[in-house]
Amino acid sequence: MLRGIFLQYRKMVLVTAARDYVNRMLQDITGMKVLILDSQTVSIVSVVYSQSELLQKEVFLVELVDSISMSKESMSHLKAVYFLRPTSQNIQHLRRQLANPRFGEYHLFFSNMLKDTQIHILADSDEQEVVNQVQEFYADFVAVDPYHFTLNIPSNCSYMIPAVVDPSGLQRFCDCVVYGIAAVFLALKRRPVIRYQRTSDVAKRIAHETSKLMYQQESSLFDFRRVEVSPLLLIVDRRDDPVTPLLNQWTYQAMVHELIDIEDNKVDLRSIGKSTKDQQEVVLSSAQDAFFKANMYENFGDIGMNIKQMVDDFQQIAKSNQNIQTIEDMAKFVDNYPEYRKMHGNVSKHVTLVTEMSKIVDERKLMLVSQTEQELACNGGQVAAFEAVTDLLNNENISDIDRLRLVMLYALRYEKESPVQLMQLFNKLASRSAKYKLGLVQFLLKQAGVDKRTGDLFGNRDLLNIARNMARGLQGVENVYTQHRPLLFQTMESITKGRLRDVDYPYVGDHFQQARPQDVVIFVVGGTTYEEARSVALQNASNSGIRFILGGSVVLNSKRFIKDLEEAQRIIKSSTSVI
Repeated sequence: MLRGIFLQYRKMVLVTAARDYVNRMLQDITGMKVLILDSQTVSIVSVVYSQSELLQKEVFLVELVDSISMSKESMSHLKAVYFLRPTSQNIQHLRRQLANPRFGEYHLFFSNMLKDTQIHILADSDEQEVVNQVQEFYADFVAVDPYHFTLNIPSNCSYMIPAVVDPSGLQRFCDCVVYGIAAVFLALKRRPVIRYQRTSDVAKRIAHETSKLMYQQESSLFDFRRVEVSPLLLIVDRRDDPVTPLLNQWTYQAMVHELIDIEDNKVDLRSIGKSTKDQQEVVLSSAQDAFFKANMYENFGDIGMNIKQMVDDFQQIAKSNQNIQTIEDMAKFVDNYPEYRKMHGNVSKHVTLVTEMSKIVDERKLMLVSQTEQELACNGGQVAAFEAVTDLLNNENISDIDRLRLVMLYALRYEKESPVQLMQLFNKLASRSAKYKLGLVQFLLKQAGVDKRTGDLFGNRDLLNIARNMARGLQGVENVYTQHRPLLFQTMESITKGRLRDVDYPYVGDHFQQARPQDVVIFVVGGTTYEEARSVALQNASNSGIRFILGGSVVLNSKRFIKDLEEAQRIIKSSTSVI
């Protein structure tokens, strides 16, 4: 068990910061309220606050700002609490709604910094003086876990597109990242020293723009009480480790996201035939579900055993000797014992998820596929790897996306060593999987090939890493399916030991660190994975004296990573065809 990890939850940094903002919005406004959000702040609130908690704060209605514009019905008995991102579009929505107020009072909260011009627009619009307050509450991030946040940026593929192709699109993407990072540090009440990955133009650009915002444009806002050692913000590029988002996952949280999908800590089970009406969307939150919190980083084999124990405990409490083997058995059981319905909801949720994942693993032969993936990611042996990938490409039971991932992993590993074999695999993939165009693997190599990367991704160019991998091999790994470690693990290790090279990760401006930082935020432009979030949790539990926080533009699984590659390739192709 990973019991040590959960000591960190006593201080649930990001979740606590976001919850505190929501609390402050709602608790000082007495009486019946309507909470009005936008598509982004819905996510921010939903991951840290449940519907029942909102009801306790007398929130009787939650609406989206664009849909509430359509209604003309007067609700003067309700107080309107708006929590919006300070976008031009939202300001226009507010301007129109304040011109014809429907609510008794208006309390306006923004998730990030307002421009002076926006404040003037709001002031001019409030002709009937219904606005009681306007405040900035810096929660412009989705705190999916205590030490893991995402910005949920829709156009995530922008980081791969050269600035000349779509300059305004790239600027919008960078602005979202810069202001999202700023909100995190305003919530933490710290101003960081900033470093970035030298080989990434987009990481460099974001680092410099973030520094300009924090140290020049909004310097007074970030002028917090001095600390002995400033926190570190390290901005890296997803393309430095394209392997991690391509791998199948075998620990609980990461596996659910890879095989079913998690969005804002919710899992949509409508496509699963056996899900009951109240189980069509389930919440997987370490803050709201004790079983999930205790098991989110456990491997799949242990999860099955732990769920069986939970079912047995459930039966014991109900003093029943019924033989519960299936979800149907459980449903019948609960009909007989309605007082245990709440506990049943949690039990059946996890049983449903594990049952569905077992089915997918079996149908897609993922144990077979994953073994080869892990060998490609962690061990040498090009000849054996070529044979294993070829065999799987020929296997009728392997899905198109799994074939593509295998060829991508082989290409990333052996692009320089075996160009002839690589072409053979390209041709084989093209003949077996019509869905994926051949150019996608080459596009991945152009974006994230060995010449583009800073880190020692496969641990084979560094004598220390070779020795370390041999030692791990001799000691035996925890599990053949979970032997891979993300590049982020090495990065955290380098920071902890004070060995992060300035030449690879330069500082911005003249703000340097003389001593080891106590707080480090690593932001991955292009998105994080739950495997990396697990590495951060393990590192934080090791009592190294440094607290790491991981953030990214989105949370990736292999489908999303490949979709971003396809979209970036399409945009670049269409721009060159115009030229």
